[in-house]
Amino acid sequence: MDTTKNNKGGRKPKLNPSKNRYVFRLTDEENIMFLKLYEASGMKNKAKFITTILFQKELKIVKVDISTMDYHTQLTKFFYQFQSIGNNYNQIIKILYQNFTEKKASFYLFKLEKHTQDLALICKKIIELTKEFEQNHIQKNPEK
Repeated sequence: MDTTKNNKGGRKPKLNPSKNRYVFRLTDEENIMFLKLYEASGMKNKAKFITTILFQKELKIVKVDISTMDYHTQLTKFFYQFQSIGNNYNQIIKILYQNFTEKKASFYLFKLEKHTQDLALICKKIIELTKEFEQNHIQKNPEK
């Protein structure tokens, strides 16, 4: 009895194999343009890239701007620092009124209020700088 017919080994055959092959040639300039598009697409397979473009499937190109990412990261860290200041502010006010007389607590609260106004000005400046940065450095998608 020969049982090798049931178990051939090797790779399982594809249900719909790609049998047809096409060859085309590009000039040096066309090849440079093709390679730029291919790299921008982020795809790992040139054949899939070509079929995606030929059959007009949706092709998404994501460009990552490192400086924008760094700016966003630093802005996020700064935002968390503002949140921490807000939490500390509430805790300080509670402690002032629990541990000091009304007059002394009001005195320290007045000082704290001055620093809070300074922080508000800094926050406004950050918002202005962020808007300026977005206008000058972040490209908006005109389709949306």
